[in-house]
Amino acid sequence: MTIAVEKVLYTARATADGGRDGKVATDDGKLAVTVAPPVEMGGNGNGTNPEQLFAAGYAACFHSALKLVARKARQDSDGSTVTAEVGIGPINGGAGFGLQVELVVSLPGVDTAVAEELVAKAHEV
Repeated sequence: MTIAVEKVLYTARATADGGRDGKVATDDGKLAVTVAPPVEMGGNGNGTNPEQLFAAGYAACFHSALKLVARKARQDSDGSTVTAEVGIGPINGGAGFGLQVELVVSLPGVDTAVAEELVAKAHEV
């Protein structure tokens, strides 16, 4: 299913040079990192890998959505966290690679059923 954006509010732009073993920088100069495959994928681990960057962005965006729905539901989200676990591995018999993403959400002091409802609503956002 494709979901079309009704109005683009912001566009981020980053350029990679060297693929998984090179550099990545945003056009505004606020992010510039050396990327390298993790040791588990044959790299030296001496850089940030793309999966770490994806996990950081995903966790931050989902946490913002969670805080928004919690505020609308008049629920306290103080102390809440979202951890994104991003894994990469072969798919289609090794013909390519895919990502597996799991979000771990902590909402201290919020009833489990209410927390699950907030997470589901945040996913819609």
